[in-house]
Formats: sequence, structure tokens, C-alpha cells
Amino acid sequence: MRRLTKSRMKESGERGAAGVVVAVMMLVLIGAGAMAVDVGQIYAERAQLQNGADSGAIAVARSCAHSVCDASLANALANSNSNDNASNAAVDLSVPGQVTVTTSTKNGSSSFLTNMFANAINAGPVTVGAQATAIADPPGGGSGFPLALSDSCFNLASGATTAEVQKLSYKPGTTCTGPSGTQIPGGWGWLTESSPCNATTTVGTSNMDSDPGNNPPSGCADILNGWKATILAGGEVKVLFPVFDTSAGTGAGGWFHIIGYATFKIWGWKFGNNHEYEFRNTAGDPGMTSALACTGGQDRCIIGQFVKFETVDSSSGTPPGGDDLGTTQIRLIK
Repeated sequence: MRRLTKSRMKESGERGAAGVVVAVMMLVLIGAGAMAVDVGQIYAERAQLQNGADSGAIAVARSCAHSVCDASLANALANSNSNDNASNAAVDLSVPGQVTVTTSTKNGSSSFLTNMFANAINAGPVTVGAQATAIADPPGGGSGFPLALSDSCFNLASGATTAEVQKLSYKPGTTCTGPSGTQIPGGWGWLTESSPCNATTTVGTSNMDSDPGNNPPSGCADILNGWKATILAGGEVKVLFPVFDTSAGTGAGGWFHIIGYATFKIWGWKFGNNHEYEFRNTAGDPGMTSALACTGGQDRCIIGQFVKFETVDSSSGTPPGGDDLGTTQIRLIK
């Protein structure tokens, strides 16, 4: 029979203590792993719910811009943005002009996440949610082709989808006459460029280009060639133009008072002579008539029609504040 000496008893005790430590560490490691998996599941669920809230708010706001707020769009988009195709969506229209969508987890009749590892240690259930608010309003600023149009040329306030095809002439007294006589163009005029063939404007006063006459702005060849290529390929060119109601001064000292932004579907133009500076501006061109033609050596015009247009700006970086001229921006504000 073997005797249990003190050394052997000590070794046995150490082995027993090590087993306890290993068991405890295993529980800690399993718990940490379970927590990591659960936290990952929560973050993934919330990301899906946020996508659903964002897209739902934008969709409902867009429907409101069409005069009928369709709250059912939020549920459909909340579900389609979740991996399990199951989410709750509540729509709040209590604030005029705003749409707030709140999404949350849905598991059968429960709003809690299930299949959580934390359930094994009797941790409480977890519910996840997200919220987004969208608004539809006219833009109060923009950046694009450096041309401003007179509001006396058109009126989209009636709600028509499109306006008549028309020629907007540089010189007043033809198809469109502005309020400032011959000092500054009544139909349109060039704006000061912030970069080649680009002007940044906001509702208020914008300076006119130092050469507001017949010469087109510098650096526009590529843009005009792109417009031509799109139209010749059967596409549409829709350009957002700033619109002014009053103007004053002459030449480089002239200015326009910008009131909002309108979208113009371009058929043709004559910003100069030859090459990319004139396109489909004669009576014999497709869809053109003699009344729309702009062919004289010094004639300058842009031909097309004003259209209703919507743009989605999820960055909420474009300021609101312009008059409603048929162009609406749908944007998230939080």
C-alpha cells in the first residue's frame, strides 16, 4: 500500500486547484466570446434598422412631396433592409413638413432579440432600435453651371409636371423680358465662377460674371460636349439653375437677387458660335420650330422646358430656404 506523503498530498492539491482555475477561466472565456458574439449581433441589427429608418423616412417624405403621405412605405423598407425581413416601423407625421421613422427589432410577437448567448446566464432580453427624420423642401443653395434665369420666364407654382418648350434669350424684348431693362439680361445672365464653368450660389445676392455679354464662360467645353453626347444618345440633360427676381448694375458691377432653383430640361443652346457652343438651335433640328430657333451671329439662347424634379441629399448638407420653383430636395436632418 502506498503511503500519502506530504509531497504527494501537496501535488494532488495543486492539481485540484489547477482544475478549478481552468474551469473558471473556461467560463470566463466562453462568457467573453458569447458577449462578443452578442454585441456583434446587436450592432449588426442596429445597422440594418438604421438603414431601414433612413430609407423609410426618405420614401415617406418623397410621397408627402407628391401630396399623399404613404406611411406603409416605411414598413416595407424596414423589412427589406433587415436580414430576417422582420422589423417594426412607426411613422410620426406630427411635425409639419417632417417625417420621422422609428424602427425596432421584431421576432414574432416580440420586440426583443432572441438566440442570444447571454440567455444562458439568465441575462435580460435585448431590444434594438433606430430613428431617422427626413424633410422635403426647396433647396436654398447649389453649385453648378454658371447661368442664372429670370423668374419672369416661367411659373411652376401651378404644379404642372412640365412647362412648354421655350427659348430663353439673352437679350430682353424677345421671349423673356426681365425687370431691369437692357442693363442686365432679362432672360438669363452669367454668374461669377467659383471654379471653371461652375458657380456656387445661395438664396440672396450673387455677383454676375465680369463679362456678361455674348462670350460663354471659360472651361465649359467638356460640359457642353457631355450634354451633346447625352442628348444624341437619346438621354435627357436636366440642369439645376439659380433663379433671380430682380437685378441691377451693369457688367462686373451687376448682381442678381437669387430666390430659388429650377430644373430645366435642355433641348439645345447657342452660347457662342460653332463647335460645342451651339447645338440644335436651328428650325431644321429635331423638335425645333422657327419660333424656337436661335441662329443669328450674336443671338444667344437656351432652349428647353422647365420640369418638376426631385433630388435625394442624404448628407443634409444642402441648405433649404428657396422659393418652390418645382425642384425639391429630400434630405435627412437627423
